[in-house]
Amino acid sequence: MKHTTIFKLSQFFILIFTGCTSIAKVSPSQETQFKEITSSQNHTKIEKSDKKGYMQRALDEWLEEEWTPTVENDTVIQKKYMKKEKIKRENKEVEVLVQKRDRDFTLQEYVDKASAYLKAHPSDYENSHVKKLESLPVIGK
Repeated sequence: MKHTTIFKLSQFFILIFTGCTSIAKVSPSQETQFKEITSSQNHTKIEKSDKKGYMQRALDEWLEEEWTPTVENDTVIQKKYMKKEKIKRENKEVEVLVQKRDRDFTLQEYVDKASAYLKAHPSDYENSHVKKLESLPVIGK
């Protein structure tokens, strides 16, 4: 019994190992499909592409239209992370609040900005995704 099991296992492994060695006759650098994927020309094409997907466009719009104006109007954020600069507009000097550029971004800054945004836009249970998910029918009930 043991001899037949050992014999069958050895035949199986010999078949597997000889099959694997006979496939790789061409080195990966000689394969045309490999060259198409890894050529440096393809990487530059991808990096230079200015096309943005739906999610990136939606995020950019939300940041520009909701997040930035809401956060910049908060007085705590203005005192902590912004400074006043004078800018000429139509032959007039106007003071504008801009982000301080000579500092590193910290996690505390994100927490402060998120709390300012949530204070200005409180979420309610009636319009939340949680309520929508809980109202969906569950399979098996």
